[in-house]
Amino acid sequence: MMDARNKSPSAGEVSPLLPRSASEPLTFDGTVGLFTPPSTGAQPSDIAVLFTSPWGLEEMCTRKFWRIISEKLADRGIASLRFDYPGTGDALDDIDFEAGLSVWSDSLASAATYLKTFSGCARIVVVSQGLGAVIATKAADAIEALDAIVYMAPVVSGRLHIRELAVWSKVVDENLGLTDEQHDKAGVSIASLTMPGEIADEVRNVNLLTIDRSPAPRALVIGRADRPSDKEFAARLRALGADVSEEAFEGYDKLVSNPVIVKMPLSVADNLTNWIAALPSEPASAPIRAPGPATPLAGDGFAETPVRFGLNSRLSGVLCEPSRGRAGATVLFLTSAYDRHAGWGRATVALARALARSGIPSLRFDTANVGDSPPVPGRPDQVLYHSDQNSDVSEAIDFLEACRLTPVVAAGRCSGAYLGLQVSLVEPRIAGTVSVNPAVFRWRPGRSVEDMIVNGARSLRDYRKRALRAETFRRILRGEVNTVAAVRNIARSVGNQTKGKILHAFRGFLPEGRAIYGAFRTLYQRGVPVSLIYSENDLGLEQYDFYFGHDGSGLARFPNVSPEIIPDADHNLTPDHARKVYLEALREMAFRFPLEEDVYSKTGGSVAAE
Repeated sequence: MMDARNKSPSAGEVSPLLPRSASEPLTFDGTVGLFTPPSTGAQPSDIAVLFTSPWGLEEMCTRKFWRIISEKLADRGIASLRFDYPGTGDALDDIDFEAGLSVWSDSLASAATYLKTFSGCARIVVVSQGLGAVIATKAADAIEALDAIVYMAPVVSGRLHIRELAVWSKVVDENLGLTDEQHDKAGVSIASLTMPGEIADEVRNVNLLTIDRSPAPRALVIGRADRPSDKEFAARLRALGADVSEEAFEGYDKLVSNPVIVKMPLSVADNLTNWIAALPSEPASAPIRAPGPATPLAGDGFAETPVRFGLNSRLSGVLCEPSRGRAGATVLFLTSAYDRHAGWGRATVALARALARSGIPSLRFDTANVGDSPPVPGRPDQVLYHSDQNSDVSEAIDFLEACRLTPVVAAGRCSGAYLGLQVSLVEPRIAGTVSVNPAVFRWRPGRSVEDMIVNGARSLRDYRKRALRAETFRRILRGEVNTVAAVRNIARSVGNQTKGKILHAFRGFLPEGRAIYGAFRTLYQRGVPVSLIYSENDLGLEQYDFYFGHDGSGLARFPNVSPEIIPDADHNLTPDHARKVYLEALREMAFRFPLEEDVYSKTGGSVAAE
């Protein structure tokens, strides 16, 4: 007998028929790590790889890329470990950052110790990107048997990096439609993530061109063509006696621009893997040790356990449970687009922990081919708005049932909101759903996800609101607004609105209308409560208005649906007041359902392994 929370079969199985297992989770020093052992059938190497992530939006964009590289390494017999820095991702908060950047570099050195324990390696290669290059360099002396460092798009000048983050952050906020008053002006921030002040102060003083000794005997610098400093850094390492190789970071901009439309630079991953595999090595002399059941991370009112579940343990996530007794249904968080399960700006982490303090457990996880969950053979590479994701949700509910954590309510934003509504139609174990800013209620067959994301027009209300801002006129005068694209999108929106007025009288007879009304009718007949939340001026309101009216009057025949519009909020719910609305909707939904018989406690906290 073992707790389903801690069930941990081997992660090394690779089969053309079965999905690859997700990496094996572990916890240490208040954070979460993911260990990837060599694939079954591959000769284990005495080299292992430790990943050192960038920070902020760049980390969100590279999360899946890191997983892909770890799988390529595993197939070559090379174990690896990737992890979250303290206070980031799924790690605990309330960190004392008085020691500055050492907090993160010390965590890297600690991770190296765990990697050596589990892999049995004789030597370690650190793979870094962005700010991770600074952290790897700082921690190098503390990493035993460090053989090489890979520097991908390294931050060479900390001062320049901080300035670039400020510009990058402003672009992100403006694309989200945030007003100047809503910009986070407290320190260094981007994508609702704020760098601790002590770390930012130290980063400003970093200049890797002034290091006086090589951090490792060997180095691979994967540089950007438009960054002379990348080549200068490679030359500096060479002058200090390191054996330095250089590669071009083809596709860097498409990797880090937006987690929704990231393009994986697979040739870079292949070149990196080949370079590491070609390093002098021997077959591993020590056996691989599985991390074993992950110890929960205990915080203020919650306990979190990183988990794997589903067919061949293919799905990766975090179970968050109340510390002092359960009082509501379990919330199943569904990821938005390709964001990792921590959520945009770690919003899902914050929501999960706040819910736990109210007695509400939750599971946040990456669906297949998103973040840390590998793809499923035979499925399309583009998983968003595809019915294949329904089985991911069903397997997550299977896991929650094994943990005796039913009933379950689904929650998600954007594509996660769409998935929650769609899977509620086919999965009777979903008791209710909270959907935030669903772009559509029905995905038109043949429609390109990329086209919707890249070329999708804003709502006319959004254009009107932006046009009235003085800052919009200033940006136009400075040439910061693509007026041609804006006019084209406005024309498209006007055209859609004109066409919509013509079709409005027949909306219930059109294929889309029949499908949407039929879906809402099904949920009503089954008694599934739906909380439908939109940010003011969100693009998804166009379809909502068309079928239900802007005042929601068309929902009168579906009393199970509770609509709400959040003023002064963007699509990602950046302002605090918007996230509070979401949190209260989750609490209200979870408290609607009485708890089922607590079999888990009656069996001493154990359920049979599958």
